[in-house]
Amino acid sequence: MASGNQQNPNKPINERILSVLQKSNHLNHLKQLQSFLITTGNSQIQFIAFKLVRFCIITLSNIDYARHIFNDLRSPNVYLYTAMITAYTSQSDHKSTLLLYRDMVRSARTRPSEFIYPHVLKSCFDKTNGVKCVHDHIVKSGFGGYSIVQTSLVDAYLKSGSPDLVVARSLFDEMTERNVFSWTAMISGYARLGQIGNAISLFEKMPERDVPSWNSVIAGCTQNGLFTEAISFFKQMVSLDYEYRANQITVVCILSACANLGMLQLGRWIHGYIYRNCIIPSPFLLNALVDMYGKCGSLRIARRVFDQTSAKNLTTWNSMINCLALHGQSETAIAVFEEMMNYGGSVRPDEVTFIGLLNACTHGGLVEQGRKYFKLMTEDYKMEPQIQHYGCIIDLLGRAGQFEEAMEVIKEMRMAPDEVVWGSLLNGCKVYRRMDLAEFAVKKLIEINPDNPGYGVMLANVYGGVGNWDQVGKVRKKLKEMGVTKTPGCSWIEIDSQVQQFYSADKTHPRTEEIYKMLEVIVGFS
Repeated sequence: MASGNQQNPNKPINERILSVLQKSNHLNHLKQLQSFLITTGNSQIQFIAFKLVRFCIITLSNIDYARHIFNDLRSPNVYLYTAMITAYTSQSDHKSTLLLYRDMVRSARTRPSEFIYPHVLKSCFDKTNGVKCVHDHIVKSGFGGYSIVQTSLVDAYLKSGSPDLVVARSLFDEMTERNVFSWTAMISGYARLGQIGNAISLFEKMPERDVPSWNSVIAGCTQNGLFTEAISFFKQMVSLDYEYRANQITVVCILSACANLGMLQLGRWIHGYIYRNCIIPSPFLLNALVDMYGKCGSLRIARRVFDQTSAKNLTTWNSMINCLALHGQSETAIAVFEEMMNYGGSVRPDEVTFIGLLNACTHGGLVEQGRKYFKLMTEDYKMEPQIQHYGCIIDLLGRAGQFEEAMEVIKEMRMAPDEVVWGSLLNGCKVYRRMDLAEFAVKKLIEINPDNPGYGVMLANVYGGVGNWDQVGKVRKKLKEMGVTKTPGCSWIEIDSQVQQFYSADKTHPRTEEIYKMLEVIVGFS
């Protein structure tokens, strides 16, 4: 111990140790303190050992040395086990968490507490047998009735997968005291497994709500493609402004919904809401803003937000590149990519980056550059092309009439071509009137999805394009016998932050009469 830190020998050892730890900030200080404890015979005092372990974990962020102290103890108590297990879980070191828990269960001297199980169960995700094993231990230990344990069990079973959904709901229904955390866990689980109807139904029954519970149903709707419903819940939430204040998670989910629906007006309002409510715009949130403005067609504002983002990560660059590509700004998208590559070398492109680049080349008809970027991805960055990359390159080659090369790419694919690949080839064939390949592509589409009526209609159109009316008649007769009708086209616009949908020949809209009168006026002027 340093001479400047002399302590009153009559002061209790616990207080002296705590006083030294408050002044320490280095591993060497801790080692000096350990030496002192060993020489004075106090190294096995549980309270002091716990403080040393916590100092290692929290102040020094050194879990390995904390474990070293832990291992030197002859009989660690439950608080020491909890400290180590919590530290491993926070670092996503699930293997160490489970092994230490196993050692604890096998030890006859230490009994778990209810606070250990949430961390242990968190490390059992996607491992149904592991969850069931811990569940058995919980029942045997007598902690099955604790609310914190029950909620963790529900969450763990939900994360294990769909087969355990019934078990999770049964546990939830058996809970004597359901708090907001257990309700939110169940709602999030339903949403994660695609059962958004059950998630919404449960949310509507909640006796009390908080911001995370609102976020769970809003995020669930967004993740399952129910963007209009997500926005409806968001509006309900902010209407209760004094009770529930949206946070970053809320606005990111709603910005995603706005991006998918093209609701620029609402997206702008949310942007203002962020600043009015002093929500700190993290990189995560700024990415969502870039994506929303870009997908809604407001590229100028998207670029402004992008340029104002000081710490651009890969997602930020990808959002800007993909939005520019989506709106046909091919040269600008490529320029942003080149800017990214010169961004101090700290950002490395990924598979999403190359999807944006290949899309940009497709929309701009930049065949040579598309080939260059596909080669850059596969040969320089050693990335295995995914089905989306193949769809992009086939679309690029098909639009350019390079059908021999396109077929070679399809033959070399390491996975079966999907509907996007054959659809991309078909589009090019129709432009260049390659009806032989078009017929081949449509037949492949029908093989993949024989229940899609649109593909039968496509086949009839292909035969009609080459004047093969006999085949046209046969296909149409077959479609009629199957009762197939063409899916009507759909479009939508945003008016006063509400999305209005219109279907071809649809007369179910509440303002149908006004719409058709306006159409008559428009036709009269044309």
